[in-house]
Amino acid sequence: MTALLEEIIVTASPARVFAAITELWPPERPNPVIGKAVVLGGSIAGLLAARVLADHADSVVIIDRDELRGTGPRRGVPQSTQLHALLPGGLLHLERLFPGFNREALALGAVAVPPESRVTYVDGRRKVVVPDESEILAGSRPFLEGLVRRRVLQLPNVKVVQARGTGLVIDGDAVTGVRTDSDGMDGVESADLVVDAMGRSSRLSDWLEQGGWERPPLRRMTLDLNYATAYFRRREQNPEHTVVMSAYTEKSRVDVAGVAFFAVEDDRWMLMMAGYGDDRPGSTRDDLLRRMRSDFPPEFAALAGEELIGDIATYRHPDSRRRDYHALRRFPAGLVSVGDAVASFNPVYGQGMTSAALHAAALSMYLRSAPDLRAPAREFFALQKVVVDAAWTTSTSADLALPHVDGPYPPGYALTKPIADRVLNATVTDVRIARVFNEVVSMLRHPNDLAKPGIVLRSLLIR
Repeated sequence: MTALLEEIIVTASPARVFAAITELWPPERPNPVIGKAVVLGGSIAGLLAARVLADHADSVVIIDRDELRGTGPRRGVPQSTQLHALLPGGLLHLERLFPGFNREALALGAVAVPPESRVTYVDGRRKVVVPDESEILAGSRPFLEGLVRRRVLQLPNVKVVQARGTGLVIDGDAVTGVRTDSDGMDGVESADLVVDAMGRSSRLSDWLEQGGWERPPLRRMTLDLNYATAYFRRREQNPEHTVVMSAYTEKSRVDVAGVAFFAVEDDRWMLMMAGYGDDRPGSTRDDLLRRMRSDFPPEFAALAGEELIGDIATYRHPDSRRRDYHALRRFPAGLVSVGDAVASFNPVYGQGMTSAALHAAALSMYLRSAPDLRAPAREFFALQKVVVDAAWTTSTSADLALPHVDGPYPPGYALTKPIADRVLNATVTDVRIARVFNEVVSMLRHPNDLAKPGIVLRSLLIR
């Protein structure tokens, strides 16, 4: 076991472990420790897991019920019509996994979003611009997923099987394969390691229980989030502002959680509007345009004057949820879980694809530690927990402030919330605090960095 993995288990230093995961580079040359790996699910998390496994397995098989060689939204990704962006933490790791990824994406129409081109409002107040070197990559979900898919499927030891996973094959204390159904034909795909990347609706918990194993503890935070996305024609090739966001806290007393628009591929603007509970802002053309002209900062009124392309797409996100595999006392060897199958967050914060990239980095770190694959992958789940905790803390701490959200609350929430509110308020005008906050939200730094005495004291002194 490496010193870093030992530290996770023995001393639990989340910020240091998170930094090590975010700074990880792929190995210089493949080092197979696995014969055959099977990935259940071909979305972003599954594709990135397959990319990592290609360095450590003789062969990798991706199983998905959808045709993965096409383009456009997929049935298995119902949220793909909604606004997505690749945060700096995720973009950094994708560039390491796929050298030249950023350059290729830009050449094909993605839009670079440097800090100076972003405009952010909180409750109608424009935030200070934070000078740094991190970039967001803006593009639609099918576009970004298509780029990743093409690069993964170019790998000589990766192939795709179009089928539906129906269960695990377990021999003693280890998973040895996956049961499949392809057009009514049952089959088995043998494996030395199985990766669950089946998303929020993953059936792995049921399969484990059916096999006599424990279900992972499931935590849920009810959000009842509704959001709508629309495309507008973009006439400017290089607009001054490529992203405009306006977020609203409980103090604003408006029925909108947030609204944003991004420049994306094919000379389009992609706009998202979100609300909670019975509030479904922007779900009709008239409501969307009326709100853009009257309820938000002037940039949105200007966009409302552009040509609206196609229909408005809506989506409902009922809750944030996480399955705590790290907490299981009994778990079979030869099995891990990644992406939304482990933790799915409020999509308003845009953490999904970046979290998937960091789960892949955790998997790479685990496989390079010379693990005993005949034993449960507890070291991997310990690494992954650090990433999940970071994203969960960032998103749920904001969601707990919403009037309709009633927990679960973390220990000490009543004491820490007033301080967190002061730090958030300070980001509007203080460049130093805003820079740390942005790096935490972008998943470049651990949330504990916002709780350092210097940051807290500085925020308390701001009036």
